[in-house]
Amino acid sequence: MVVLKTKEEIMKMREAGILLATIHQEIAKMIKPGITTWEIDQFAERFMKEHGATPEQKGYHGYQFATCASANEVICHGFPSKKALKDGDIVTIDMVVNLNGWLADSAWSYSVGNVSEEADRLLTTTKEALFLGIEQAVVGNRIGDISHAIQKFAEGRGYSVVRDFTGHGIGKSMHEDPYVPHYGPAGKGVRLKEGMVLTIEPMLNVGTYHAVVDEEDGWTARTRDGKLSAQYEHTLAITEDGPLILTQL
Repeated sequence: MVVLKTKEEIMKMREAGILLATIHQEIAKMIKPGITTWEIDQFAERFMKEHGATPEQKGYHGYQFATCASANEVICHGFPSKKALKDGDIVTIDMVVNLNGWLADSAWSYSVGNVSEEADRLLTTTKEALFLGIEQAVVGNRIGDISHAIQKFAEGRGYSVVRDFTGHGIGKSMHEDPYVPHYGPAGKGVRLKEGMVLTIEPMLNVGTYHAVVDEEDGWTARTRDGKLSAQYEHTLAITEDGPLILTQL
């Protein structure tokens, strides 16, 4: 069931989103060769707590961290690590902030030092795909219009779109209806209504879209062929004036 939010509730989610976006802004300053994703995770959790918020991911189905940290061939749900990032890596930091019971969810992919042309192009394309999807998030459109815009653009640039993980509704719960695939035909799926709040979070791969999950931890999803993956995600509200991005300063 899709839970529509009032304007007041959306503004409460916006407060959580501003805090989350601020954390990403600070992380962008920290990213450099030699830093660990463990340090980033500790910073994010501390920043949330200092501002009256909590990391919603921590404890979710036993997950132990405040963030997901996914480097290079890891698509999503990577564990923060004490292994130093090195020059040329790319890393996605994904987190969900709970502020006064309302949630915001955003992931951002970062370059570590000097990355390859291939990696830079992947990051640029993935971010562009996110915003093309957001453009379709208007009253009267369908979920499939978001999905199709992302897939058409990404595949036109030569990238594959991950199938196993999708965007989703969000509010007081992390995962609500509707779910938002990043591939598929236009004109299909749930019709978008004012008051819906959802995430759009395309994950693009250099090679195959197929993912494999590490048996050891049961969380870390990697590209099957070991090639690079990137992700960008915003939480947004469907309003009569168009999409309102809640996780952007």
